[in-house]
Amino acid sequence: MFKKGTKLYSIFNAKCPKCHEGEFFEHKLTYNPSKVTKLHDNCPNCNLKYMMEPSFFYGAMYVNYGITVALSVATFVIGALFFNLTLLQSFAAIVIVLLVLAPINMRLSRIIWINMFVSYQEKITKKDK
Repeated sequence: MFKKGTKLYSIFNAKCPKCHEGEFFEHKLTYNPSKVTKLHDNCPNCNLKYMMEPSFFYGAMYVNYGITVALSVATFVIGALFFNLTLLQSFAAIVIVLLVLAPINMRLSRIIWINMFVSYQEKITKKDK
């Protein structure tokens, strides 16, 4: 399921969606706002241009929205069922969870977005580079 060659491998290991070798982001996961979403211009391995067109990653906002809604619903359900939280307490829990996971969501949404448009190529020829 998480083998090389699958979209999940690229997403969860933050690897280039084309070759699954090169790193997608310049820095490992950090809470430093200036480093969270810094990515390489091109893949260090296969030279895939990550910013395929101007403002390419604006579409990742829609993916981020979906992740945020899913996290909010999950936090509310867990809080209500397992911890008997009131509505105000559930709201506070949702805000805390979303703030803590914001850097992860931003990175995850970008790597998911590019994986929607780029497919894995097992053997990359010199012509593809």
